Amino acid sequence: MSNAWNQTHRMKRLAVGPMTTPEYNEWWVRRINDNIPKPIQGNNQSIEEHLRVVPSELEIIRQDFERRNAELEKKIEQMEEEKINLRLDMDVQKLEVEKLRKRKNKAKEDLDSLKTDYKKLRLSMRITGLGKTSEQWHEEIREEKNKADRWERKF
Repeated sequence: MSNAWNQTHRMKRLAVGPMTTPEYNEWWVRRINDNIPKPIQGNNQSIEEHLRVVPSELEIIRQDFERRNAELEKKIEQMEEEKINLRLDMDVQKLEVEKLRKRKNKAKEDLDSLKTDYKKLRLSMRITGLGKTSEQWHEEIREEKNKADRWERKF
């Protein structure tokens, strides 16, 4: 409430001919001139600096919003770049996984081929008699000795 007295207000001037006196006119001119700030001796600010526009609360909020918006746009750009880099990394990883899968399948095929070759070799060894165990050999030798003994007895 006390500041209300210090605020400058515009007054409408009503001139009704001879009713205004020269003293009133002089007072009116002084009153208007009192509202213009005079440079202070100790303060070297120019009139422009002294009368600079103070931004309103809405203007301050708008500037803060624009600053925050610019920061968020930078973050969005950084995140988009990071997203692109991650996609590239993901593609590289997929290619590496595919190569490893192919190598694994090839190794599996080679192992299966070796297993079948081994089975064939074992079978051929059994057929030719090379794959007998020592007991089988001893048994076969005993049988052959028995046959030889029988032939000798016959003759």
